[in-house]
Amino acid sequence: MNTRTVPTHQTYAELQQAYDHFNSALFDGKLPNCLITLQREKRSMGYFSSQRFVDAQGTYTDEIAMNPAYFAVVPLIETMQTLVHEMCHLWQFHFGKPGRGRYHNEEWASKMEAIGLMPSSTGQPGGARTGQLMADYAIEDGKFVKACADLLTQSFCLTWYDRFSHADAPRSAGERLDSSVGGGAPPIIALPALTQALAPRLPSTISTTQGEVAVPVKPTGNSNRWKYVCPCGTSVWGKPKLKIICGSCEGVFTSTDAARLNSSDDMS
Repeated sequence: MNTRTVPTHQTYAELQQAYDHFNSALFDGKLPNCLITLQREKRSMGYFSSQRFVDAQGTYTDEIAMNPAYFAVVPLIETMQTLVHEMCHLWQFHFGKPGRGRYHNEEWASKMEAIGLMPSSTGQPGGARTGQLMADYAIEDGKFVKACADLLTQSFCLTWYDRFSHADAPRSAGERLDSSVGGGAPPIIALPALTQALAPRLPSTISTTQGEVAVPVKPTGNSNRWKYVCPCGTSVWGKPKLKIICGSCEGVFTSTDAARLNSSDDMS
């Protein structure tokens, strides 16, 4: 790693860049600044907490927490969707009337729809618009999708990913995300170098909005496990002599163990 790299600065600067962009594009720049944090809340991609922090002068600020466990295993556009979902809660706290406790009321639902995210209790069409635990899906050709397209053409990225991410995305596969926007595949699939770096502790498959995806796993023993590598860089471990097709590039996995075995057979 470059000794001049400062991961903390990079990570929070990128999240702040996204916040500023969506504030301007979807909220007319009216949202106040908040403190964006990284929190690993179980089964939650993010949350909003009003006036959670205070400074030495007695000034309050809100918190938007993002769960880094999901950054590598869901598409970038979906991480941005989580951020905007929480920004809508922040908008309602300052300019509307939030429901009691964790209840997502009609005012919140209407604002979500206005900025291009359809609230849904199931995360897909047909779900309830309001309720205690709410997900959402992107409205095709809506403001959010267009704002994402603008952001992702500005060389925007999230630089750092949790190597040991293994979370199942709580949002539904029924979400409609415009694949033309970019960021349509989880980084674990789209970036070969990241795929290799994530290898040590991941399960053999990860459930994403794209379906079940094969990812590298650490073998449990060396007597009956072969390593298979796809032309796109994805690798998996499994039983000997498996025939595997990559769900990302549709390439055929090959095994160095098989090559060694064939070589040994030729020599015998």
